[in-house]
Amino acid sequence: MKRLLSVIGIGAGNPDHMTVQAIDALNRADVILIPDKGEEKADLARLRTGICERFIRDRSYRTAVVRIPPRRAVAVPATGADAPSGDAGRLDADYRSAVEDWHEAIAVAYERVLAEEVVDGERAAILVWGDPSLYDSTLRILERVAARGRIELDWDVIPGITSIQALAARHRIVLNEIGGSVTITTGRRLVEGLPAGAATTVVMLDGEEAFRALDPDLEIVWGAYLGMEREILVRGRIGDVAGEIARLRAAAKAQHGWVMDIYMVRPAGKAASGHD
Repeated sequence: MKRLLSVIGIGAGNPDHMTVQAIDALNRADVILIPDKGEEKADLARLRTGICERFIRDRSYRTAVVRIPPRRAVAVPATGADAPSGDAGRLDADYRSAVEDWHEAIAVAYERVLAEEVVDGERAAILVWGDPSLYDSTLRILERVAARGRIELDWDVIPGITSIQALAARHRIVLNEIGGSVTITTGRRLVEGLPAGAATTVVMLDGEEAFRALDPDLEIVWGAYLGMEREILVRGRIGDVAGEIARLRAAAKAQHGWVMDIYMVRPAGKAASGHD
């Protein structure tokens, strides 16, 4: 029995980010898989359900919940002169091990739901925030499911608007300098400092607020809940706005139970905007 699956990028949180291709893929699905990450992130499941209710024309589709296990916590590596020798490398290895174990557990959860809730000839769909190709592990997890060999699985991928695009649009900026490059990294990597030779650095998944340790004279262009009614935008010199961003993040997470944010940093005065 072969399971068919569409992995659909749904944008940064605004239902208007849905492309025609994504809407068409939704309407081909018989079963929508809804990841459940616990009560703290129940809002994310409701947003996915809302997208289905808005765009799926045939109400005969059904949903299936996938219980996502928590990931084992791993400390962020220490940096600077006080960091123990070899500590960053050890913690990085611990982090990779924790992620590998987590992905295997999620693969088992998806495999079980696909086997029990999707019958031969039906198509399921998974709704992925942003784009499935950028700092999202759904495709890696599906490769694990297929490699386990317990179900036959085939999938297609529908791209979505990324939070990077949404950030640039909402701040009305061009990410790259003329002839310059853009580096995309994570907060975990940023604790080691900005990438060598980076002109523009876009930072995702920075729950530890690594931007607070950067050069205070750099400009930061930050956004959370991009495209949503609860959207928050801040732009300025890190030394002037880092504290404000930290306070806004903490308040938003306390209110909503989760926060998705992203930012860009580069030397002040280099960000081209719609006003230039």
